[in-house]
Amino acid sequence: MDEEFVTEPPAAPSGAAAVFGDRMPTAHCFVEILADTGVSHGLIGPREVPRLWERHVLNCAVIEDAFPEDAKLIDVGSGAGLPGVALAIARLDLDVHLVEPMQRRTEWLTHTVADLGLENVTVHRGRAEEFVGVLSAPFVTARAVARIGKLARWCVPLLSGPGTLVAMKGRSAHEELESDRRELTKMGLVDASVNEHGATVLEEPTLTLDLAFTPKVRPSKKSKRH
Repeated sequence: MDEEFVTEPPAAPSGAAAVFGDRMPTAHCFVEILADTGVSHGLIGPREVPRLWERHVLNCAVIEDAFPEDAKLIDVGSGAGLPGVALAIARLDLDVHLVEPMQRRTEWLTHTVADLGLENVTVHRGRAEEFVGVLSAPFVTARAVARIGKLARWCVPLLSGPGTLVAMKGRSAHEELESDRRELTKMGLVDASVNEHGATVLEEPTLTLDLAFTPKVRPSKKSKRH
């Protein structure tokens, strides 16, 4: 007997309105898209549908308080638009750039961004290292991509001078920071903190590892575009 999964999008938790405000209809649409084509395209596991709000969309949107007004940020390995699309919905002032190497994912992201009417999001296809010297921002963010040392190697070259990597992490945040601190210091780490977000709207708050860098090696322009 085939295992059955819930495909109907879940109801929004009460705390969602506090985060999305008058953008709640757009947030609802995003959850519906994730529950539909997000699953059929393999971007979201079917078992995740009942917890799309708490574990994915709201979980990502609450880190919006890590970014100042009108900030430009790059979401590396965006996948299903998490956290990038969720942040763009919650904060229309943000200039969000989604970097994703897989074609089918970037096509899905492009359609999703258009369907949601988000004018503050740009989708880029390619690996992070391909955009060094081409795309940069004072903030880079990522979710569930790699350990912090490896993630920083991809992300720090995308920082436009001194900047901050806001990495969504679980309970391993402190351990990863201490384990990889020497490597991070070599890359120009000047400050690090583990921060909690969404404590008033989520049963389990989101943790980010926020790393401030003054890169010791400026982005290279070896890649020539014609």
